[in-house]
Amino acid sequence: MPTVRDIRAKAGEEPITMLTAYDAPTASVVDEAGIDVILVGDSMGNAVLGYDSTLPVTVDEVASRTGAVVRGVEEALVVADLPFLSFGYDEKSAVENAGRMLKEEGANAVKIESGRHTVGLTETLSQVGIPVMAHLGLTPQRVNQLGYARQGTSREAADEMVELAREHEEAGAFSLVLEHVPANLAATITEELTIPTIGIGAGPHTDGQVLVITDVMGLGDWSPSFSKQFGDVKGEMQRAVSAYRDEVESGEFPSDEHSHVEEELDGVY
Repeated sequence: MPTVRDIRAKAGEEPITMLTAYDAPTASVVDEAGIDVILVGDSMGNAVLGYDSTLPVTVDEVASRTGAVVRGVEEALVVADLPFLSFGYDEKSAVENAGRMLKEEGANAVKIESGRHTVGLTETLSQVGIPVMAHLGLTPQRVNQLGYARQGTSREAADEMVELAREHEEAGAFSLVLEHVPANLAATITEELTIPTIGIGAGPHTDGQVLVITDVMGLGDWSPSFSKQFGDVKGEMQRAVSAYRDEVESGEFPSDEHSHVEEELDGVY
């Protein structure tokens, strides 16, 4: 299993692959495919929990699914997201929430949607042994302030993002997610840092890429323009469920091969 030091060492040397997962079977498939990092993202809110955003996702929900993912993984580094209001207002509770993901659920690191307010927290977590993946650009927990628009498009906003990236590296972050930012800005930040950058909608010049697993598999009804569908799992599920329905209704399933008859009960039942 790679460590955060192994992931950090890939910066500028070898592309980093990262996907989300929210359950043990999916995590096992992702792990067996050789993906470097599995993120138990608060994107579970939209992807699998039926919410309209990530905001309702709770610490308990992330913790439960982090434990499930860890149990399904043998090789990949597992990173747990810290959901909305689990950090940022009280450092003590933030450390406890982050520590729970490692101590109780077995994660290797946590991810934090970052800003000026998380520089000190990143330093504190790093000092107590909780590796931090920072996250700049589009941060969905700020949807009520930012919407889902591309970030860092003005010179002022870009300069601030570069500075925040440097500050989080100096605070101890071992990697940085850049979401929905201009490709040339992501390239500049990648060049400026020694820690790896992992892009999502940030162009090809980051050190790695991350996508939401339901987008990759083609399981949802919609995916962002910067994503790509690599499969049609939804279509395959629909075919399988329809075939099951048809065989039950026709009496074809279960057949003799799916049933057991106990001979000692002959004549009794």
